Amino acid sequence: MQVILISSRLAKARSLTLSLRHVLVTFALAGTILVCLTGITYWLSLRFAVDLKIPLVTRLVLATQQGETERSREFMQQNLNAMAVKIGEMQAQLSRLDALGERLSALAGIKPGEFRFSEAPGLGGAQSTSMPPQNLTLTQFNEQVAMLSRQMENRTDQLGVLEAQLFEQAVKKKAMPTMMPVSAPFNASGFGYRIDPFSGQQAMHEGIDFITDVGTSVVAAAGGVVQFAGFHPQYGNMIDIDHGNDLVTRYAHLSKVLVKDGDVLQRGRRIADSGNTGRSTGPHLHFEVRFRGAPQNPSRFLLASNPQVPLAKVKTR
Repeated sequence: MQVILISSRLAKARSLTLSLRHVLVTFALAGTILVCLTGITYWLSLRFAVDLKIPLVTRLVLATQQGETERSREFMQQNLNAMAVKIGEMQAQLSRLDALGERLSALAGIKPGEFRFSEAPGLGGAQSTSMPPQNLTLTQFNEQVAMLSRQMENRTDQLGVLEAQLFEQAVKKKAMPTMMPVSAPFNASGFGYRIDPFSGQQAMHEGIDFITDVGTSVVAAAGGVVQFAGFHPQYGNMIDIDHGNDLVTRYAHLSKVLVKDGDVLQRGRRIADSGNTGRSTGPHLHFEVRFRGAPQNPSRFLLASNPQVPLAKVKTR
């Protein structure tokens, strides 16, 4: 495009050549100026309209502000609902931890009053003057709640493993023959080699003998299953109890047998009455402990839990 300029001030006419690029730049500049002027005019009109309390404009501004407030309120409510769900989950986890802590205390033999799981622990301390407290932001609060939830889940898993181990130890302890089988001291023949009262020769005595009167109650030294209950030519009336882990106890020379093969027994259950049957010189209880069939010294088991060896307490069932 060519533009010719003619003026009385000019000695001769001048011409300007405008390319398409010049035209586009000119329109773009004009459009930018128009947008800026429109924005400034709109801002000034809104400001002065609100200051002058023009009803229509005021209603539009209030509606916009109310919409933003409503959106903010909905956002906060959604966050509160999410936090309420998380807090509910944490409360359930705390209930499980309280119950688990009580079970662990019982397994460990701790008195219930020493740990108050249902009460919050006492906390305190002076407020720092060098570092003033600061309010948590919503993001920080959510992070703290999530971290506490993860820690509670980890503690629950760890305490669950500990409970399983303590329970296993408790079961093994109850399966060990550490309870006195009869209310009498073992003041007769001990475990080991001795002079046989019938042959007069040195022979191995595979158990220990308790001097008792005929009819004295005999109890299971540990929980287990009756492997054999009947008569033996040398042991007389005899009971073998399998305690698991290849451990068996034997009770011999009984006057009466109160259990049968296959009975499941608890520790301290009354199983027989002492007597003088079989190869015996007088009323007593012969007690053996065998591991994989090999005789073991019963005193090692009876003295393991209590060096004083308390007398047995008979259970009727």
